[in-house]
Amino acid sequence: MANNQPINREMAREILRYFVRNPQAADSLEGVARWRLMDEVIRRKLDETEAALEWLVAEGYLTTSISPGGTTTFRLNPKPTKDIRQFLAESSAWHKENSQ
Repeated sequence: MANNQPINREMAREILRYFVRNPQAADSLEGVARWRLMDEVIRRKLDETEAALEWLVAEGYLTTSISPGGTTTFRLNPKPTKDIRQFLAESSAWHKENSQ
C-alpha cells in the first residue's frame, strides 16, 4: 500500500467503474485523480440530486414542467401541500444536533 495508507475500497470501486465504462482509457495518477474521479462524483451526485428532486416533487414542495425541448424543469410550489419552512427548520435542527 502506498504510504502505508489503508485502501479506500469505495475509491477503488470508483476508479474501476471508470475503467470498466472506458476500457480504452489510460491516464497518470494525477489524471485519474483530477478528471476521472470527478466524473464518478458527478455521476453519483446526479443520481442523488434526481432522487431528492423526485422526493421534493412527491412531497409537494416543488412542481415540474416540461420545456419544448423535453427537459424537465423544477420550481418552488407556490401552494405547497406541506410547510416548507417547517421542513427546512427540522433539517437545520437535525444538522445542529448531529454536528456537535
